[in-house]
Amino acid sequence: CVLCGRTDDCPEKYGEKRTYVEYDLTVHYYCLLMSSGIWQRGEEDEGVDGFLIKDIRKEVNRAAKLKCNVCKRKGASIGCVAPKCKRSYHFPCGIQKECIFQFMEDFRSYCWEHKPVQKFSVKESRGTSQCTICLDLVEQLPLYSVLKSPCCKNAWFHRECLQCQALSAGIYFFRCTVCNNKDKFQKEMLRMGIHIPEKDASWELEENAYQDLLQCYQHCDVKRCLCKKGRDYSEPDSKWEIKRCQCCGSRGTHLACSSMKSWEQNWECMECRSILGKSGNYSKQKKRSLATSGKTDGTACLLEEPSPKRPRQSPGSQCSFLLQSPKIMCQNNLSSCSYLELPASNSVTMSLSPLMSNRNSSLRKKYLRKQRSDVSKILKELKLQVNTKTTRLNINPENIWNSALKGFRQRSFSPTNTIEITYTSCKNRSKTDASAALKYRFFQLLMHHLQNSSLFEGSSAKNLSLDFQAVKENLYFEAGKMIAVSLVHGGPSPGFFSKTLFDCLVYGPENVKPVLEDVADVDVAQTIKRIKYAYNLSSLKSTIHDCYEFLAAAGCLRPITTLSDKNLLVNDILIHHVIKRIISPLESFRQGLETLGVLEKMQMHPNEFSSILCHKPDRLSAEALCALFTIHPSSDVNKVEGADFWIGYLQDVESGESVVTLEDILLFATGCSSIPPVGFDPEPTIKFLHRKYPIGNRLLNCLELPITGTYEQFKKNMELTIRNTLKVERE
Repeated sequence: CVLCGRTDDCPEKYGEKRTYVEYDLTVHYYCLLMSSGIWQRGEEDEGVDGFLIKDIRKEVNRAAKLKCNVCKRKGASIGCVAPKCKRSYHFPCGIQKECIFQFMEDFRSYCWEHKPVQKFSVKESRGTSQCTICLDLVEQLPLYSVLKSPCCKNAWFHRECLQCQALSAGIYFFRCTVCNNKDKFQKEMLRMGIHIPEKDASWELEENAYQDLLQCYQHCDVKRCLCKKGRDYSEPDSKWEIKRCQCCGSRGTHLACSSMKSWEQNWECMECRSILGKSGNYSKQKKRSLATSGKTDGTACLLEEPSPKRPRQSPGSQCSFLLQSPKIMCQNNLSSCSYLELPASNSVTMSLSPLMSNRNSSLRKKYLRKQRSDVSKILKELKLQVNTKTTRLNINPENIWNSALKGFRQRSFSPTNTIEITYTSCKNRSKTDASAALKYRFFQLLMHHLQNSSLFEGSSAKNLSLDFQAVKENLYFEAGKMIAVSLVHGGPSPGFFSKTLFDCLVYGPENVKPVLEDVADVDVAQTIKRIKYAYNLSSLKSTIHDCYEFLAAAGCLRPITTLSDKNLLVNDILIHHVIKRIISPLESFRQGLETLGVLEKMQMHPNEFSSILCHKPDRLSAEALCALFTIHPSSDVNKVEGADFWIGYLQDVESGESVVTLEDILLFATGCSSIPPVGFDPEPTIKFLHRKYPIGNRLLNCLELPITGTYEQFKKNMELTIRNTLKVERE
């Protein structure tokens, strides 16, 4: 550039860099606009946008005599307009020194000492909020890099974000992202040095930019599509014609897939149905079953589409439901019993008879086992993405988080590669440990660390917390990614998600209603309780007065005219504290869970994934462990007698008549203390061999059992070997 002497080509910072070969001239557009000794004396098509070539050369000669107060080189064409200020500088040097250039009227420039600043009140000049453009954190401080909206109290921006938006939107569409104000907002941004070009928005100039709007949605979105020609097939005036949602138009179904007899029938997708249900505008219709077969039992009755979210019931209402409808618990189709998804509270169990309570617990466990079996099949499908190329992670168990973070962020890491774990601090690591066992142990330590980290808050059922440092370092994304990789690569599931967190991930935060139990902050919970249990209007207003600063900061102030308004206020506080406050961490966490397609499967199969993400795995039973291992006895062993010894030993262990546990047996054989959600690969097996003591072959997940003459000898050898082996490993 003939004015600043730089070769940089950065339109966002210096404007378009133009070269005119016939005049042997290269210039940055902003350098030309802001130069103090030049005016547009020509028409728009003359010279460079009205700047005549001879005037540009005169300005270059004038600037050649002026030294830049920043870089100390000649050619400083821009001067501060403040009276008695003698500072001159190049345009890029002024940007570097945080000068203000006003792209309006006389194109004034102000040096770093005389530049205009925005005025903040003392209350505003503290804390951190989100930039409403990039959604990253921005400090509420009077800095050059931070700008505040003149029309909205809580709207803050990064200067770079605003400049990029202004260049894209142009003068006709550049406005406040919160309130849509245009005149006041543009005037303040021009004063603070944001260049707003006089052009149409970039998205208006794209060729065929709105072509997609001319296409109708043609896809069947119900859970079970019956069309043999696929979900995208549509045949007009037939049962395979696709009907779009009457509310949003962005979801569809074949008429036959939703048992619709004619096109005139209305149909809503499950998202719209959920919203209508909450607003009270949705009249429940009798659900229709799909005509898939002539069977009439529960398993053959496939509902059109399950509702994505059910209203949360209080313990009292659950109890009443169970007592009034005991027959529902005995249905074969457990998947239709939506209340089984919710953890049974102590108050519910105590209010039921022992027989009822035991039956409820048994059915609930059976339901969760069914869901975990289904999720195992889903995760095995996702595991097909994993290839044979290996990525080695060097892990220090004493610093599990930092070493895991370093491994996941290394350039060679890919979630589709096979992961191998090497423990850097284990000098005497057992050579018999297979890669799968080491990997399971790594993910087990990692999930335990995440559960107790500052990224989550709560006692047992946890929600995301707001950790500004973690947001800056993108740790929420990494945590979501680690959980997704653990599920697919054979690690344990977290098991500590709250129902609210899970629903936010699956259905979106806008469709979730948090409850008081989701609030981990004791002071905030106490404030909500004071409002919730206010007994009259006077005490309610007194409580609101005491909590005025908190409510104002949360944006939850609302006029209170009746006592019932407290419910709306409580709901506002819960939504702010549990959801809106952590919207940035939640979005990052969601993006991390998208790794390997896990989040997509969660949204397609919410009930199945809820069983592993919101619930810890049940304690192993003798029946479960017996079903897990396939027995392959040797040819010279009595199969019945070998199986009897094995089953009898498992029953003794389960009843507490042994020094080892069922988890110890599984750990001895496979290296895993619980069954991973994705299952084992290869499947666990048992072999009876002529040896004295058992051997756990973790490479093949094979438990080699000794052949003995008596059960007592079998039990003694099993306990001695398993106890001593695990003791050595733990030491």
